[in-house]
Amino acid sequence: MNENFIDYVKIYCRSGNGGKGSTHFHREKFVPKGGPDGGDGGRGGHIILRGSKDYWTLLHLKYQRHIFAGHGGDGSSSRSFGKDGEDKTIVVPCGTIARDAVSGEFLCDITEDGQEAVLVRGGRGGLGNWHFRTATNQTPRYAQPGEPLTEKEVILELKVLADVGLVGFPNAGKSTLLSVVSAAKPKIANYPFTTLTPNLGIVEYRDQRSFCVADIPGIIEGAAEGKGLGVRFLRHIERNSILLFMIAADSHDVVGDYKILLGELERYNPELLDKKRILTISKSDIIDEEQMKEIEQALPKEIPHLFFSSVTGFGIEQLKDMLWNALNEE
Repeated sequence: MNENFIDYVKIYCRSGNGGKGSTHFHREKFVPKGGPDGGDGGRGGHIILRGSKDYWTLLHLKYQRHIFAGHGGDGSSSRSFGKDGEDKTIVVPCGTIARDAVSGEFLCDITEDGQEAVLVRGGRGGLGNWHFRTATNQTPRYAQPGEPLTEKEVILELKVLADVGLVGFPNAGKSTLLSVVSAAKPKIANYPFTTLTPNLGIVEYRDQRSFCVADIPGIIEGAAEGKGLGVRFLRHIERNSILLFMIAADSHDVVGDYKILLGELERYNPELLDKKRILTISKSDIIDEEQMKEIEQALPKEIPHLFFSSVTGFGIEQLKDMLWNALNEE
């Protein structure tokens, strides 16, 4: 299991104060009563999120939990403006969403490389007294203070951007399949919950083409309520364009298991049921043709299915073809 895959961090952000405007009056040797010339304060620094395709995890933020932007400078004489506070940019992987940690309110969603969003705005700088001169008040002794900074606790969550998401109970052989079709090396063992974080694998297809598969940790009944390792990784499925359901051939009730998995997804987010689905029966090397036919007759007709075995390689090429075609049909 990849201990370095961090898909959830909570950070404390503080933008900068705006600088205050100046109440200066122009004074020169032969201009004893020059008018107001106080400049504006600079704006406080923003905290900005920027997407980067070079990051796959939020690990780099694990030890950087406090992020402060710079304060704006104050205005001064001769209408010179204070300088803007320094912005702080937080680089995150594509597929990161930000929410307010207190209210749970959605703040922004970073999906593309180079995309930027202001997470916390800096305070605006105050206007200098130069702005407040009028015909009746030629010597305003007033300037605006800068706006105060904003503090916010923010939750950053990563939803893996993969083309195919593997959905199945613990022990259905998802990690084994990933290790066979891609160069990913997930930790594999024959007990539930081996995969505690999503493993990503790039599947090389014909003619140098490829697609990305995410092995999402096994769902168990009640995942939508947060049982097992529940909701924490159901969110990774939201971004996949195809859901590949895997049920082991030694299951007592293949169709029943499929319905349970479907039910969990529906309870978590009904929109998941609009995605393309493929149903596969893994570990098919342990059953004979007669048992295959028996299982096949019970399978739902509206969804394409396939028998395969990661151990013997049976059906693996067909599975790649099936996935590639499903990803590329409009």
